[in-house]
Amino acid sequence: MSRRRVLLGAAALGALSGCGTGGSDGVGADGRVTVELWHGQSDTGRKAIQALVDEFNRTHPSIRVNAGGGGVLADAMLQKVTAALAAGSYPDIAYIFGSDLANVARSPRVVDLTKALREGPTPWSAYWKPVRDAITVNGQVRAAPALLDSLAVVCNRTLFRRAGVPLPEAGWTWDDFTEAARRLTDPGKGVFGTGWPGTGDEDTVWRLWPMLWDLGGDVVAPDGARIGFADQGVKALGTLETLARDRSVYVDPKPGGEQMYQVFLSGRMAMVPTGPWQLPDISAARVDYAVVPLPSYSGKPVTISGPDTWTVFDNGSARSRAAVEFVRWLTRPAQDVRWDSSAGSLPLTTTAAERPEWRRHSDRTPGLDVFTDALRTARVRPVHAAYPQISQALGEAIVSVLLGQDSPARALHKCAEKADAALRIPR
Repeated sequence: MSRRRVLLGAAALGALSGCGTGGSDGVGADGRVTVELWHGQSDTGRKAIQALVDEFNRTHPSIRVNAGGGGVLADAMLQKVTAALAAGSYPDIAYIFGSDLANVARSPRVVDLTKALREGPTPWSAYWKPVRDAITVNGQVRAAPALLDSLAVVCNRTLFRRAGVPLPEAGWTWDDFTEAARRLTDPGKGVFGTGWPGTGDEDTVWRLWPMLWDLGGDVVAPDGARIGFADQGVKALGTLETLARDRSVYVDPKPGGEQMYQVFLSGRMAMVPTGPWQLPDISAARVDYAVVPLPSYSGKPVTISGPDTWTVFDNGSARSRAAVEFVRWLTRPAQDVRWDSSAGSLPLTTTAAERPEWRRHSDRTPGLDVFTDALRTARVRPVHAAYPQISQALGEAIVSVLLGQDSPARALHKCAEKADAALRIPR
């Protein structure tokens, strides 16, 4: 199950309850400040954040964090928070995807956390670079980090052995990947070499950025008026075209890559590019697996990290101070390791990665160290207000190539027209 999937049940569609009210000081008759947290988590993640909230409330008697959740999962949080801000009734803290932060941070209700985090109890330099980049907008820290991941390739050892294909190693190339996928595909047994989300959403898109960066491209060109991958995108899409032509890629038509992961878990897919959040399900399915770094064109290590955030909103000075105190406490190494181990994510800081608790957890989880080591060279998507439009245009291009509807060059041309138009809009 992807941590980005949409799953809206009756509870998720419920009305707001106990939500924050813009302007309320939140101080009770006993002097205790109540902070409303919309965490957007389900199942294991919800239990993990509630346990941490309970501990904070026990150890900070002047503050009470209400982890009501917000009534939606993280996938729908942007829409929920946007509506709440418009209505003037919003939480003190909300779980916001990193790719959405630039647009949310345009609201004057978002608290500037520059001083709080750069001078906080956890040294700013201890955060991995992808974390620092993901929460910084125009030089200001606009949120606290909530979750960290990276992409690597998980391989089914059994399928590799059966096909007589050696397991890949660090430094392999995308040509190696496409050739392995071709050899590992067995139509007679319903086995695919690999898979790719095919809905055109962010899950489809963010897997392509490491390929474009490795080729020397960027999301936005230096002049800010056009995309920075007009040439590199054609080659990267050409790799997907090869997979599609060889019929070695399972194109998942459902959001969140759910079917793609089910195919892998059932032993009918040899390689899946994914993040650490998927390892618990893979282990539970008893797949004999190995994790290897992403391939590249250059042979150099490259990957992407998609940090998400705890964004703090201004509901008055007392509540803002209390909310900031909570997120700073939550991101300290001791609490961070507990959250990461439960949520299927990676430590936010190099300090947390060195703690004995994390090392024990990593030793018990084969391949987790590959995802953590990848953070040293990981990059993040730019915190740019036009990113959603760029992502949508590139998502459409990827799907059209995977389905054989467009050539890489034609698909990239259409993408550039739409994305460049979005970049020219004054913001």
